[in-house]
Amino acid sequence: MEYALLIFGLLLILLGIVGSILPALPGPPISWVGLLLIYLIPAITINYWVLGITLVLTIVIAVLDYVLPSKGTKHFGGTKYGIWGTNIGLIIGLFFPPLGFIIGPFIGAFVGELIYNSKNPKGAFNAAVGSFLGLLASTFMKILFCLVLLGIYLVVFFSNLDIWF
Repeated sequence: MEYALLIFGLLLILLGIVGSILPALPGPPISWVGLLLIYLIPAITINYWVLGITLVLTIVIAVLDYVLPSKGTKHFGGTKYGIWGTNIGLIIGLFFPPLGFIIGPFIGAFVGELIYNSKNPKGAFNAAVGSFLGLLASTFMKILFCLVLLGIYLVVFFSNLDIWF
């Protein structure tokens, strides 16, 4: 049972890293569950501080993942039309892998802004750039956090190496 928790936990953390790039998968929550699984092994002492802090950070990052692309659009002069376009473009982009989830929000924000004001293509482009930058920031944040969770997992694993052999 311990080996199943160990292997499944590592697989979930790796899946979380992949999910940080693909918006269809909630990367940080998946990785956090992977970290939780190693602590569920009876021979490993549960560190409630690590689990609690990483859970709070997971929740904050999950919320920011939805907020950052829209905030980027708004920061670069976008309107509600651009924000809606960003979100719709993100969803539609999921059906066009591998680059659809990157291009989708950009095109969505651009089209949304053009619907709002077709006489200002420069403003629409700026809003689309903001959406793209928000998406990049969100993705970078998720990948970095999932790599930190992987690092914690590995530290726990190697600190308890005597259990496995």
